Amino acid sequence: MTYEVKLPNLGEDAADTATVSYWLYEEGDMVKEGEDLVELTTDKAAFSLPCPKTGKLEEKYVQEGDEVSVGDVLCTIED
Repeated sequence: MTYEVKLPNLGEDAADTATVSYWLYEEGDMVKEGEDLVELTTDKAAFSLPCPKTGKLEEKYVQEGDEVSVGDVLCTIED
């Protein structure tokens, strides 16, 4: 089954967009739930998005330097 990893709501006072800074894994890599998956930045902070599920990083939909909005699909994970 394929799971879509989306940019979550960043908080009440946070921006609705973030920039992808760095992917910690490549397509085809095995990822574990809770491990940092991708680093993002907003105009106020930098943060890492943890992997929500254990499986294989199937496809990245955004690249480093891309701006993403809350709800955008960042990648898919195949379990």
